[in-house]
Order: sequence, then C-alpha cells, then structure tokens
Amino acid sequence: MSLVAAARTCRAVHSTATPLAAAGAHVQTRGYATPAKPAKKTASKFKSNKKSKEDKKRAPRDAGLFRPMSVNNLTHPVFQSEQRMQLQLPLFRPEAITPTAATQALAFPQDESKALKAYGLPTNILVDYLLLSKPCSVVREATVTVLDQLDQAAGSSSKDTRVVFTGKPGCGKSYLLLQAVQYAIQKQWISLYIPRAINLVNSSTAYAYDPRTQTYGQPAFAQQLLKRFVDVNEALVRPLTVQESYPFDERSIGSGAPFLDLISVGLEYQHQAPTVLSALLDELAKQTQYPVLLAIDDFQALYCTSAYRDPFFKTIKAYHLTLPRMLLEFASGKRAFARGAVFGALSSQNTVYRPPLELIEALGLEPDRPSNPYVRREAELIEYAQGLKNFPVPERLTVDEAASIFDVWHQVKALHIPRGDEMFLAKYTEAGGNAREFVKKGLLQTIAM
Repeated sequence: MSLVAAARTCRAVHSTATPLAAAGAHVQTRGYATPAKPAKKTASKFKSNKKSKEDKKRAPRDAGLFRPMSVNNLTHPVFQSEQRMQLQLPLFRPEAITPTAATQALAFPQDESKALKAYGLPTNILVDYLLLSKPCSVVREATVTVLDQLDQAAGSSSKDTRVVFTGKPGCGKSYLLLQAVQYAIQKQWISLYIPRAINLVNSSTAYAYDPRTQTYGQPAFAQQLLKRFVDVNEALVRPLTVQESYPFDERSIGSGAPFLDLISVGLEYQHQAPTVLSALLDELAKQTQYPVLLAIDDFQALYCTSAYRDPFFKTIKAYHLTLPRMLLEFASGKRAFARGAVFGALSSQNTVYRPPLELIEALGLEPDRPSNPYVRREAELIEYAQGLKNFPVPERLTVDEAASIFDVWHQVKALHIPRGDEMFLAKYTEAGGNAREFVKKGLLQTIAM
C-alpha cells in the first residue's frame, strides 16, 4: 500500500467515527485523555474525641496487675531482696598484718582504695571487685612474708630488694602485689604501680622516636602515668624539691624547685611527658625522706618483643621504648632508689607475652619450652634480668584461706548454693586448691545453676 492510499484509509476511519462520538458512544482515540474533574469537597463526618467533663474528673488510669505491691505484703522468703550486702570485715591496716591475721579477709580502707582507682587494677581483680561490695583480700602466710621484706627494704637501697612473684596461673600473684602496694601506701611510701605492663608493649598507645635518647617515647601513656602518680602521692611529694636543673623548651625548672613544678611540665606539654617522667624517677632515686615502691604487674612483658614497628616495619624490642627501658633499669639495678624496693609479678593469661628464656633462667624457673646451650639468648635481656630474686607464691590455698574466701562471697549473696562444709569441700576439691579456679569455676559458676 502506498502512502497516499494509507492516508485515505485513515481519513475514512475518522469520518465514520464522528457520528458515533456525537451519539455519545465511547471511542478510544490516539489523543490525550481529558483531565478529570476535581472531586467535590464534602464535610467530614468524623467527630473529634473531645474530653468530656466526666473524663476530667476521672482518676489516673489504674495500673492493674503492674501496680507494685506494698513491701509489707512481701513477707515470704521468696520475695526477699537479693541485692548485695555490705561486707562487714576488719580493715587492712599495717598493725593488723601479723602472723595471727593470716587466713583472715580484710577490707581495704576507703581512703587508701582511691589509689587503686587512680592506678587501676589487673583485669581479673577488677572483675572480682565489680561483684563485691568493697575491695578486700585474704591475708595469707605469703602476705606476711612479703610485707616483712617491704619493712626491711624501707631503710636500704632498692638494688637490694628486687623481687618477682612467680607461681602457677591463678595462685594469687597479682593479689599479693596489690596487698604490697596497699601496705606501702599506708606506711607513707611513695608508690608507682603499673597494673598492666602489657599495655606498654602491645602497641595500644601512640609513640614517637626521640633522637636524643635513641628510643621511642610514649607521650600519652607517660602523661597519664604522671597524673595518676600525682593523684596518689601529692601529699608526700609536695614538700620535696629537685636537686638538678632541667631546661625545657617551654620553661626551665631550676635546682630547688618543687617536685610538683617539674611534674606540671609533663602534664601541660604531652611531648615532654617521657622526659619529665625520667627526670622524676631520677629525683625520687636521690631523695631519702620517703621510701619508694615500684610495683609492676605483667612484669614479663618488659622483656618481650613489642608490637610496635619502626619506619622499616621491623619489630621494636621493649628495651628500645623509653618507659619500659626506665623500668628495666630499676629492675636490673642499673638505677636504684636510695630507699625502696622493686616488686614485679609474672602473668600467664596473655600467651603472646610469655616470660622469655633469659628471664626464666635468671629466676631459676623451669623452662616451659625446650632449651639447650645452642638456643640464642639476648645479651641485653640477660643484663636486665641480673639480680632478680624469685618469690614463689604457694600454688594452693590452705583450707582456712579458702574458707575465708567462701565466706566473703556468701556475705554478698553472690552464690546460689547452700552454705555448708560439704559444698565448700566439694568446690575446694574441684579447684585443686587454686585460688582463681576456686572463685571462678568453683563458686561463680553457681550463678548459672
């Protein structure tokens, strides 16, 4: 069909559709649909829910079954409160720590426990204290022995008292170190407590290379440690003055200036904090008015390879970090306090930072891995481990010590087991006398029963 014929056919279709459209029939065309007419608006028949006068007079909605009952109606033992009870324990005082006080549970005084909040606590002890109503510990025979050594160290150099607590996992090394710190604070010792030394080497804080000392400083950690040190020891440090002059870029600290002026430089200028902390330890080592206790938990981490990396992505040894090196120098006796002691506690919870062979041999421990004369030892670690004394913590609690722990947890209503000798001996036997196993797997697992 040609274009002319197609045009004629289309014209014929349109001409025949005209009468139909006039007759009112609906015919679909190719044109656009006519716009729809808008709907007429009608008044809404919905009535608003207006408050009547009766509603205004109506009393508040009754809670029904959810309304709390009066306490006077809850007389049955089932409804008795299971909230933690306040521990009624004697206070942990130096005069109370005697051989006769062994196996007793003592609560740390509230004033001195502020120091524990400032420095922090090891993770396992922190979990225990979150469940207990107040910080406390059981005095063991090892506690009396360690505190006697601390009293003897008050009049001699810290080079003579460098002790490391060793023992099986969970035997109570961290608790023993915490008791020594608490005792030293009450005996007017200047204390520096580092409860988690692993944080110094696990790459959890910023670091920067210091060309003056050729070590990597950790300014943020050093600044925090200075602040905590002041919070705990401000009353003792306030009358002390420095013996050397320290010219910083921001301002100079002359000889005879107060200790607090020196510390304030590190608190105000974070990049100066590692230098200020080193100078502070030097000044503490020279003064003889107060003994100084340096206590380090996770002690073995200072001898391990850190998780930090140098610009060539090589691992950095812990003794190439400014703060760990300072601590190692006091632990090895290269630097010493005129009066004081250095205490450390090994930890085996983090298997990444296990005690190295050099430290194990220096403490006279049995290696946990094969060793022979052909295994390489680092001369630096051997030097930093010289002169350390091993203090083995007893592996098992005595029955009386375990009974005191059992009573403490029962007083705070943390246990859901009947109180009796049979149950106590069963849990003690299950744990094999280990302190951590006795509390965690013996007692606290009863909460899930």
